[in-house]
Amino acid sequence: MQAVVEAAGFSVVRDYVGHGIGRRMHEAPEVPNYGVAGKGGKLKTGMTLAVEPMVTIGEAETFLTEDGWTVLSADGSWAAHFEHTIAIGPNGPEILTRL
Repeated sequence: MQAVVEAAGFSVVRDYVGHGIGRRMHEAPEVPNYGVAGKGGKLKTGMTLAVEPMVTIGEAETFLTEDGWTVLSADGSWAAHFEHTIAIGPNGPEILTRL
């Protein structure tokens, strides 16, 4: 995701990452949207992951507002957050949140 986002002139937020989904909403492993291609964790059958790219038009830095929930870009630029849940099955990945 990082390569596509940055090639388009945007930034990938690094303060927040996707995560595993299991008995609890947020579980290991962390699923970053940035890094060195081929150097991340290995996908295994049975994993269910929330992939959550957060992208800004400006810089990648963010801040959390006083309500403890709202996240804004530090430079005031527009941002977007998307989420899909993906299960890794014996025949490969399946997007569970497909529209």
